[in-house]
Amino acid sequence: MGGKQSCSPSNKDLNEVRVVPRRKSTFRGDQLGLSSAAERIRKYTTVHFGYSTLSLAMRGLDETPAELWELRELQKLNLSMNGLCSLPPTLGALDNLVVLNLWGNNLSCLPPEIGLLKKLRVLFACCNCLSKVPEELGSCTRLEVLSLANNQISGLPSSLASMRNLTKLNLSHNRIVHIPTCVYSMKGLVFLHLACNRLETIADQIQDLVNLKILIVEGNSIHTLPKTLCFLESLELLNVDFNELQSVPVELYLLSGLRRLACHPLDKGLHIIHNPLLKPIQEVLQGGLSALYNYLKPT
Repeated sequence: MGGKQSCSPSNKDLNEVRVVPRRKSTFRGDQLGLSSAAERIRKYTTVHFGYSTLSLAMRGLDETPAELWELRELQKLNLSMNGLCSLPPTLGALDNLVVLNLWGNNLSCLPPEIGLLKKLRVLFACCNCLSKVPEELGSCTRLEVLSLANNQISGLPSSLASMRNLTKLNLSHNRIVHIPTCVYSMKGLVFLHLACNRLETIADQIQDLVNLKILIVEGNSIHTLPKTLCFLESLELLNVDFNELQSVPVELYLLSGLRRLACHPLDKGLHIIHNPLLKPIQEVLQGGLSALYNYLKPT
């Protein structure tokens, strides 16, 4: 379906919206003024691929216009690259949201009311100042993509275990020491990004993520890989570069989907060469992944 052409709201437009009185009142005139201000924002929404969409990205906002939360028909909202430090509880009023982009703000927390967004399928909250995630986010059971990269998160609430539809989870560049237990319950995960955290181990429960195709844990302090990791037959990319690995599990040869020894960050295959690997593994790898697998296979 085609999109309806429309320009983005200017800072002048947003400033005009903000001057509408926000005090509580029972006067009908004030209510009409609020609705009128909401209409000034509504006219900048577009229909993109059938979704009602509004972008307020890169508008220098340090707070959201109160009238924004009247637009309950919104399905995609982009608030990225602003200076937002918080979101109001009225976020929960936008219960038709499918995509919410909060990338690149100064958010220190997400409001509990985010759990009211039952239709949400994509949430980008990367590059903020989040130190924790609200329990209520676990109510967003339709989520398919969740990015919390580049924050200050050390763990996730157990309630996120209910996210059985999640296929992509990005927790890179945080302060995670142990992979959160709830992650191992996300059976639909295809992509799991945990690079540049503080991981030292990967739990045996990693084998529960049977649909996993991409696992990235580079830039941590992992000393050993569990043999259960080698039971993930769907893996096409395993990046364990820049860790503290000295050896690999004998069962590694079972990961036949890795195909080759990879070097470029975007290449599929096994990324492992930037580790303090001991001989003979280090020497065998000079012959590529097939040489390593032949070495590991029982005779």
